[in-house]
Amino acid sequence: MSLLVTLGAGVVFGLALAAPPGPMNAVIAEESVLRGRFAGFRAGLGAATADAIFFVLAYVGVVAVVESFPLLQGAMVAVGGVLMLYFAVGAARGARASFRPTSGDEPIVEEGKGFRKALVLALTNPYQVLFWLTIGVGLLRPGELDVLSRLPVVGGDLAGTLVVATGSPALIGGFFLGVLTWIVGFPTGLVAAERRIETFAPMVAVGSAIVLAGFGVYFLYDAATTLAALGA
Repeated sequence: MSLLVTLGAGVVFGLALAAPPGPMNAVIAEESVLRGRFAGFRAGLGAATADAIFFVLAYVGVVAVVESFPLLQGAMVAVGGVLMLYFAVGAARGARASFRPTSGDEPIVEEGKGFRKALVLALTNPYQVLFWLTIGVGLLRPGELDVLSRLPVVGGDLAGTLVVATGSPALIGGFFLGVLTWIVGFPTGLVAAERRIETFAPMVAVGSAIVLAGFGVYFLYDAATTLAALGA
């Protein structure tokens, strides 16, 4: 039972990282509606591959080095911002394309590069790096996490109810299972919705462009302020 609880907690952590709106899901959504659910899955796989890389780097202690070099952090954020703006332009152009033929499941737009795009964005995404510097490192360290005890007001009464073993293979395996669940389910849901609503694909493509552009501008501003503070 304890093993199942730990596995389930890992799945929840994985979904919590993968599900929130952001640049990664914008890329997955764009690929899904423009090129089909398998293209969306490949894009999600690119983001998951970045998590696997961060997992290894966190395990050997390399990720923590980034925290010690603010200049490196600022440069990474700047690169991520530029890339997001570049991909936002591509998403906006894709919104003008014809997305699907009248019959069949395959799209008629050219093959995308979702895996590479999501991988590069994820590797330069400061939010993903921050996750592995904080929560991710905590998941890797052997110990126990009393999840419900951290809740406000009722935490004291629920202490000991849900205790998760950190650093265990079940927790890490559950984490990546949660990520996998999202990158399979999210594109499938988007494609199913697109088939019911004719204008859904262009709406998602435009929305993806807006999200990517917004994060790109924000990251460039963040990088500029960080580098300016270092130069002061």
